[in-house]
Amino acid sequence: MLAGAALLLTMFGVLMVFDASVVEAYRDFLDKFYFARQQLVWAVAGVAAMLIFSSIPYQVYRKAAIWAFAVSLLLLVLVLIPSVGTKVLGARRWITIGGIGIQPAELVKLTITMYLSTFFEKNIRFIHFALIVSLVVGLIMLEPDLGTAAVVAVIAFAIYFLAGASWKSVFLTSAAGILGATGFILSSQYRRARILTFLDPTKDPLGASYHIRQVLIALGSGGLFGVGIGKSRQKYEYIPAATTDSIFAIIAEELGFLGGLTLITLFVVFFVRSFSIAKRAADRFGQLLASGIAIWIATQTVINLGTMVALVPLTGVPLPFISYGGSSTIAVLSAVGILLNISKSADEKQ
Repeated sequence: MLAGAALLLTMFGVLMVFDASVVEAYRDFLDKFYFARQQLVWAVAGVAAMLIFSSIPYQVYRKAAIWAFAVSLLLLVLVLIPSVGTKVLGARRWITIGGIGIQPAELVKLTITMYLSTFFEKNIRFIHFALIVSLVVGLIMLEPDLGTAAVVAVIAFAIYFLAGASWKSVFLTSAAGILGATGFILSSQYRRARILTFLDPTKDPLGASYHIRQVLIALGSGGLFGVGIGKSRQKYEYIPAATTDSIFAIIAEELGFLGGLTLITLFVVFFVRSFSIAKRAADRFGQLLASGIAIWIATQTVINLGTMVALVPLTGVPLPFISYGGSSTIAVLSAVGILLNISKSADEKQ
């Protein structure tokens, strides 16, 4: 069921990337299949990674976790170097290795889950937890990328809590997280503008609130049954990031409320199955690892969908399995492979 849901979501994602990117792909590359072709390659690579990870005993990650995490930290540092990292729209989030673009912040979601699950299996140390999270979140914020930093912080906090952290440290961590997030928001003019736009979406319709207003127009235009596959008007350069962070708006416009609800239902099936696997895991490490992966994908999905219906301030977080992007697609499908192996191990032990 887990693999089926992941494959359906991935295939649907390739279809919707093609649908949402036709205009942009033809404008920039004179090839309406440009983005869809790349997403298909990444999807195939992701499914291959899922199959590979599903065949590797998850206990192997106890030893590999620290090295994988160290490499992802190195990449987070390298991406900030002007001569190495690629700057796009004011953010330095990508690095090219061997002709392949990598987004280190997407990979660190998986490696920090593996590392903290390994560490907290036997030791629950607040200082260690605080230092690791501060380092990773700090590096991601230098890109800057508040949305991804928030997802990583939630993953780390959830694993720390599930490992058996004291309520005192949980309270202190929560308070520090809230204060830190508030500081990051207030320290940046464009982040403050996003919060003000969230509080009053009618303000500055051609400026700060343009993005969310166009998203809401797409949702409203879709109605109950949608305008039909391929018939979106908002993808004609009205909605920014139509193939990435805002792809759900195109889906809801073309498939309507019922189509959007069906997609959300498929996500819910995936999450229920993921948490069920975490509960049945054969050992404490497997429970923490599976829980971390499930919370990672669930948190990212909730944030993305929340921004699309104006329940959460707009932030750049891709919709798992669906949004255009190689690093995110491959990282998420690799994590699904780990979940499948944890499930297989639990079944064999029973």
